[in-house]
Amino acid sequence: MPASSRKQALLKRHRRHKRLSLVLLLFFCVALGVFSSFWWVLPLLALAWLFHEAWFSDHLFYTPDADYAYAFGAQVERLPITFSEGRLTLAGELPLHDDDTLILAVCLKSKILGRFFDPAIRIHAGTDTDTDTDTQSFERGAQGLRYLNLTGSSKALRENGWRLSGRHCRVEGTPELWRAAHPDYRQKRLLIIAPHADDAELAAFGLYSQAKECWIVTLSAGEIEAGHYRRMGLDGLEAARLKGRLRAWDSLAVPAWGGIPAERCLQLGYFCLQLSVMRAHPEDAIASREAGLCDTRPFRCFNRKCLKSDGDGAPSWNNLLGDLAEFITDIAPQVIVLPHPYFDPHPDHIAARQAVLEALEKTAWQPETLLHYANHLHDNDRWPMGEAHTGVSLPPLMENIGPLTPWSLSLDMARQRDKAMALAMTHDLTTPLSAKRRLRRAIQRLFAGRSHPPYGENEFFRKAVRRHELFWVESWTEAAGGESTYAGFRKEQTQTVNKDGLGL
Repeated sequence: MPASSRKQALLKRHRRHKRLSLVLLLFFCVALGVFSSFWWVLPLLALAWLFHEAWFSDHLFYTPDADYAYAFGAQVERLPITFSEGRLTLAGELPLHDDDTLILAVCLKSKILGRFFDPAIRIHAGTDTDTDTDTQSFERGAQGLRYLNLTGSSKALRENGWRLSGRHCRVEGTPELWRAAHPDYRQKRLLIIAPHADDAELAAFGLYSQAKECWIVTLSAGEIEAGHYRRMGLDGLEAARLKGRLRAWDSLAVPAWGGIPAERCLQLGYFCLQLSVMRAHPEDAIASREAGLCDTRPFRCFNRKCLKSDGDGAPSWNNLLGDLAEFITDIAPQVIVLPHPYFDPHPDHIAARQAVLEALEKTAWQPETLLHYANHLHDNDRWPMGEAHTGVSLPPLMENIGPLTPWSLSLDMARQRDKAMALAMTHDLTTPLSAKRRLRRAIQRLFAGRSHPPYGENEFFRKAVRRHELFWVESWTEAAGGESTYAGFRKEQTQTVNKDGLGL
């Protein structure tokens, strides 16, 4: 099933179960009132609501006592280790480089408190007194195989090993250590594909702020859901257009904080949640849902580069492919960074990757590598779990989708703070939270021990400001030949879009 279809099915099932639970609770309360006293009903309902907000409001669409179903590609090798009394060391002298991606598979067993507080593994790098530690959290009640990201700790592993300790959980059996050695993609010519303004910062600020050569292309203006701007006294059209212009500005201005000048950024100005519709009708101009526009040029006004499609401004799939093919030919990227076809189910993200693949069929230049990221997840909307500035464990994967090759980039604390400031410059991540979300966060802080960083209210300040950025590597040779893990996703998504025109 395509990722976006699976996301919709999981949400539908979650809402159905939630409605059923509410009906059963109301039935119980009425029965209590009839046979006892209605005085108990209101306090009981309030207690049930508080219990739900503190411990059961997470969108978790899988059973937490199941193993993650990862299979790694041939580029990922298993290293021999010893594990005794919580200390993990290499078995023998092995070549291990500081930039190697290190993944530790552990069998996790939550304790009773791990069903009410987030269970976590604390990784102590080096000696017992070493202050270089990390904490990686998992689902409440987690049982089974999970994958810690220990990239950046190679030196400690070579010299003194790691010590693992559980918080509300324990490690059972002997872990398995996996190593993936990659070229330094920061030294390649990079092109980052961002479906919306802020996607490049969320997924790859650490990468592009260290890159030797990098360009960023943002596909859509992200103009919809402009309720915050309507509160300024604007009508729906004015609010959507203002939001689109602000996010178009963000897509060119914010990357400068990471060293990417506006001359290396491009805003294509297509419309939010319309990319899949465009693909289903490639010759048609597909208008904005909320801005009352059928022309991309108002959102391209800040671009430093002109494109051929600026001549008509038609928001069509064919123009989008032409834009991408033209830009790729101009800059000849060796590595293209784009959304993952399985882990990231947002329909614009899926369509963005499809557009890149189709555009590459029109160009003489071909990249060496594709790096995939996931800013949204269909199984768990809290991933990466845990607090800001901690590591990024591998995301939930409950079905075998074929061999995967991770690449993780370590960020020091200064770069993590710079990333947080970049996110704070984007308009869409700085709109105020609703009163309901603020109240839920306060309840979870009080009763479930969860904390939020001081950088901003949006959840992405917790999820994206981390010790690692995580990508999935695909060789372009395999991708172009249809031999990669992702080839099946592309075929499924094509069939879905052709069937209903939406890709959902």
